[in-house]
Amino acid sequence: MNMDMLLFELEKDGGKPLYDQLYSGIKEAIITKKIAVGEKLPSKRKLADFLNISQTTIEIAYAQLLAEGYIMSKSRVGYFVEEIDDLPYIQPDTTAFINEQPKKKSFNIDFNPGSIDIDAFPFQTWRKYARDLFDDASKELLLTGEPQGEPALRTEIANYLYQSRGVVCSPEQIVIGSGTEQLLPMILRLFSEDTCFALENPGYPTVHRMFSQYKRKVLPIAVDDEGIVIHALEKTSADVVYITPSHQFPTGAVLSATRRAQALNWAAQSPSRYIIEDDYDSEFRYTGKPIPALQALDRNDKVIYMSTFTKSLMPSLRVAYFVLPPKLLATYNDVFNYYSSTVPRFDQHIVANFMRDGHFSKHLNRMRKVYRKKHDKLTTILENYSSQVKMTGEQAGMHVLLNVQHPLSEQQLQQHANNAGIGIYPLSDYRLDGLLSTQVQFLLGFGGIPVHQIEASIERLMDCWNIPKITLMADNH
Repeated sequence: MNMDMLLFELEKDGGKPLYDQLYSGIKEAIITKKIAVGEKLPSKRKLADFLNISQTTIEIAYAQLLAEGYIMSKSRVGYFVEEIDDLPYIQPDTTAFINEQPKKKSFNIDFNPGSIDIDAFPFQTWRKYARDLFDDASKELLLTGEPQGEPALRTEIANYLYQSRGVVCSPEQIVIGSGTEQLLPMILRLFSEDTCFALENPGYPTVHRMFSQYKRKVLPIAVDDEGIVIHALEKTSADVVYITPSHQFPTGAVLSATRRAQALNWAAQSPSRYIIEDDYDSEFRYTGKPIPALQALDRNDKVIYMSTFTKSLMPSLRVAYFVLPPKLLATYNDVFNYYSSTVPRFDQHIVANFMRDGHFSKHLNRMRKVYRKKHDKLTTILENYSSQVKMTGEQAGMHVLLNVQHPLSEQQLQQHANNAGIGIYPLSDYRLDGLLSTQVQFLLGFGGIPVHQIEASIERLMDCWNIPKITLMADNH
C-alpha cells in the first residue's frame, strides 16, 4: 500500500486523542473506498515511523477498526480492509424500512405505517408493576436469567398464543429476544449456509437486508390479493419461506384458506422445508373473525412462529419472540449454548405480571376499539375521494394501501406531500426486486394519528395532490 494514503493531518496538540484521529481517518478512507477492499494496512511499526507517533497509538486505532469490522487480522500476516457492505451500521440502501431509518425530516402529519397510538397507554398500571418489582424481594433478578427468556414470560406467551391465535406450544419452545432484527439472524443460523430462502415481494426491506447481510440466498416471490403466490414458490429451489399470512406487509392481503393449505403442503414435501410465519400485527383485525395462525393449522411441525409486542404494547419495549418446532429445538440448543437473553429480566417480569393479571388482554381490547375507530374514520373519509383513490388491505393492522389514479408518478406525489409537511410512503420502497410498479400505490398508516385529526390530515393530503372530493347529487325532494 502507498503510505501517502495514510498521511493524515494529525493534530498533536488538538483536543482529540491521536488514536481517535487516526481511527477516524482510516475508517473514513475505507468507507469512501480510498483504501480498497482486501488492501493490506502497513505494520504498526512502519506506520509509527511514517507518522512519527507511538506504536501504541496505532495499536489502539487498529484494535478499534478491528472491533467494528472495518479491518480483519490474519495472524502473522497483518491487517486487511474488510468488505464493508456487510456492516449493519452502514446502510447505503435507501429503500430501508421506514421504522428503522432516522427521520430525515419531521412531518406535521405522518402516515408512517410503524406508528402506534401513544395516548391510550395504561401508564398507571404499568408503573405499579414496575414499582412492585424493583424491590429487595426481586434481588435474584439482578443475576443473569435463562438464555431463552424468563419462564414466567414464556408461560404467559404460550397461554396467550393458544387463546388468541390457536398456536399450540410449550414454554420450552419459545425464545425471547429484543426485536425481529435480533431474532431473525438467530433463526437463519439454524439452517445451513447454502439454504435458499423465499421472501414476499413487496415485503419488509429490513428483513431482506438482514438475509443479504448474512449472505443468504434470497428469492423474491410475488404477492397478489390472496397473499404470497404459492405456485410461484413451488417452482423455486427455496427450502424456507418467510411470510406474513395474517396481514401481508405491506399490501395488507390476507393469505387465503387455499393458499394456507398449499403452503403447508409445500413445507411437508421435504424434511428441509420450513415456513417462518411473522404474525406482526394480527391482534388488530376489523372485519370477520380472527384468522388462526398458520402454525395452528400445521400438523407436521413445519412452522416457526414469530411475533412481537411492538404494535400491541410499544416499540421501545424491544420484546419479541419466536416459537420453534420441537425438531429445531435441538439444533437451537447446539448452536446457541453460549447465548444469554438480550431482554432485561425486570422488563420480562413486568410484561409477564401485566399479562398474568389480565391487563394485556384488557389493553388489547381497548386498543382494538381505538384503532377500529381510526380505521372506520379513515375509510369513511377516503370514500369522498373514491373517483381517484381506491383502498385495499383494510381488514387488519394499522395501515391501508392506497391505489391512486393520477397523472403524476409515485415519486412526484411523495415529493408534493413532503413539501406540504406530510409523510407518506410509496409501495415501491418495499419492493425487493427494485422494479418500479406502473401503479401508483402508497402505504397509509393511521396508528399514530389522533382520531380527531384524521379527517383534516386526509383532506390536506388530497389537497396537495389536487384530488377533489366527490360532489354528491342533491336530493330531489
